Amino acid sequence: MNQDHSLQTAYGFEASPAVRNRVLRNTYWLLALSMVPTVLGAWIGVSTGIMSAMSGGLGAIVFLVGAFGFMFAIEKTKHSSTGVAVLLGFTFFMGLFLSRMLGAVLGLSNGAGLVMMAFAGTGAIFFGMASLSSIIKRDLSAMGKWLFIGAIMLLIAGVANIFLQSSALMITISVLAIGIFSAFILHDLKRVQDGLETNYISATLGVYLSLYNVFQSLLALFGIFGGSRDE
Repeated sequence: MNQDHSLQTAYGFEASPAVRNRVLRNTYWLLALSMVPTVLGAWIGVSTGIMSAMSGGLGAIVFLVGAFGFMFAIEKTKHSSTGVAVLLGFTFFMGLFLSRMLGAVLGLSNGAGLVMMAFAGTGAIFFGMASLSSIIKRDLSAMGKWLFIGAIMLLIAGVANIFLQSSALMITISVLAIGIFSAFILHDLKRVQDGLETNYISATLGVYLSLYNVFQSLLALFGIFGGSRDE
């Protein structure tokens, strides 16, 4: 059924309110479920230090190849239950790579508090954007092109900073990422509510990536400006 409605949307028809509500509800449920393997992957990464070798250029290559490979597989399987399993595998993978930053922040004397602040900040942004998406009546589809360009520029700057190791550039990237990916959350949820996205797996993938980037960026900023070490 999702596939049929997706084809209809591509030809300019809108999904029915019942379909929109079902896709939105399934997106929220799958998004909540995706947090479980993310936390599990992060916990394993922090506990074992398995990702300590994944630094610099090697880590970037493994991450980019793995992430884009998973996203390609998710798009190929999104019309079946296999897509859910692949998406959950992807979120576990993302949790593993998040563990390096988490481990660094948790090594600070107030690290646990900083992680909770980043989590709370991400939750506040999500609920704020979700609320806005249900209030705004205007079509926000045109935002997508500009947000995508912004995300690509952030990716290029992030890869460059692996070699430059500039704190100023890292702060700039983190601030811009919070703004761009917060807008992505609004854009993606509005597409579901407008009937322009009728596959909940695709919708979940988009919102998950935005939340992941917002959390990671907040964590980086809190670690830089709010971190303290034991003397």
